[in-house]
Amino acid sequence: MTRLNISNSGISDSIPDTLWNHLAPLATQDLSNNEIRGTIQDNQGSTALLLNSIDLSSNHLEGPIPSFLFQVVSLNLFDNRFSDMNSLCSNNTNLSDMDFLDVSYNQLSGELPDCWSRMDSLRVLILGNNMLSGKIPASFGLLTRIEILHLSNNNLTAELPSSLKNCTELVIFDVGENKLSGPVPTWMGESLTKLVILSLRSNIFTGSVPSELCNLIDLQLLDLSSNNLSSGVPNCLDNITAMKAIGGSDSAIREPYQPHRTRGWGGVPMGFYNENLFLVWKGALLAFKNLGLLKNIDLSSNKLSGDIPREITQLIGLVSLNLSRNDLSGQIPQEVGELKSLDVLDLSKNHLFGRIPSSLSQIDRLNTLDLSTNNLSGKIPLGPQLQNRDPAAYMGNPELCGVPLTKKCPGEEEPTISGATEDHADDQEKDEFITRGFYISAAVGFIVAFWGFCLPLIFNKSWRYRYFKSLNSVEDWLYVTVAVHKAKLLRIIKS
Repeated sequence: MTRLNISNSGISDSIPDTLWNHLAPLATQDLSNNEIRGTIQDNQGSTALLLNSIDLSSNHLEGPIPSFLFQVVSLNLFDNRFSDMNSLCSNNTNLSDMDFLDVSYNQLSGELPDCWSRMDSLRVLILGNNMLSGKIPASFGLLTRIEILHLSNNNLTAELPSSLKNCTELVIFDVGENKLSGPVPTWMGESLTKLVILSLRSNIFTGSVPSELCNLIDLQLLDLSSNNLSSGVPNCLDNITAMKAIGGSDSAIREPYQPHRTRGWGGVPMGFYNENLFLVWKGALLAFKNLGLLKNIDLSSNKLSGDIPREITQLIGLVSLNLSRNDLSGQIPQEVGELKSLDVLDLSKNHLFGRIPSSLSQIDRLNTLDLSTNNLSGKIPLGPQLQNRDPAAYMGNPELCGVPLTKKCPGEEEPTISGATEDHADDQEKDEFITRGFYISAAVGFIVAFWGFCLPLIFNKSWRYRYFKSLNSVEDWLYVTVAVHKAKLLRIIKS
């Protein structure tokens, strides 16, 4: 028997110390996804060093990691409660064969051990989601074969050591959620040319976004969000060839997961590794596993200024573009509609002005759009992609109008719903005509006409006589006319 797999078996017990002395001729041992608890005693005379792969992930093991476990080729301790890995630097530990080490999601604390020069075969190192502190040791730069390096969600400080530029095989580099400071190194774009994923999110990096990052033509994910970066967005991002390709391509990412060496047990891979990367996606921190489908640029929550470079619209394979919470100004590039693969576009909380480009309505895949809190103006372009959205996507732009906002654009008429609405509109028109000013004007006109007629009669005697004489004549004429018509009527009745 060369392989022992008792994973997912509901085992709830501690590991007997004698187990490690009876493993020969086992090559792989998988005890993952159980409820195994307790500590593992260090046993330098253990035959465990004959193992190539040990998987104790997703259990409840605690205490320091025994040194003999580090003498295997692949060691997976993911999701336990180990608190110390200082035995890594034990003089009696042979580290030269280790290819894969995952101690993420544990309770490691203190500074990182500094003996990485002895691990010249290491290709995958995962130490994220612990409580590690202090500087990243310069000896990390001696891991010349390293392809995946995860140190995210710890308390690491200071600058990134320049020795890391020697890790030229790096494909995935994730140091997000730490307290790293200093500028984003230019050597990343000059030396780490195989990078596919670069995440420096949620640190204290300062300075500008180096244009050297545009040399990373295989880059599919660039996350520099939540730092203190200033200056502008590089206008050379269109040099990143991988972001111009439409559709998923995970060939460059999958290859590091499968260790090159099998150590002679019939070609069986010496372990498994399900890549997991945390990203802020649509406003929430989510874990992604299928990284080959991600093509993402996130520069949000910095102090970037200037215009959005027009060149960024040539990255037609982009799935997510987040430039929110910066000091960007200028207009949204008219060619933004060229980003046909976009699922998420967030430009909120900037100082963008001008009209929303009509080409934006041509992005059929756009599920999440946020243009709020800017200085955009004019009518929201027609199209279901822009008008069938929550109005919150446009809030905070006082000069913006049109559906789905309640603010109507100049020249737009209120729609009528029924005849009652029309009657109500007519009543409103009448009410608007017979106003207070109308009554005042009528009263003034009556007073002026009355006194304009009466005053001459009072002060001009001849006019007064003529007026009353005419009244008498009218009275006599009426009397005679009525009398004549009355006599004629009586004569007709008698006859």
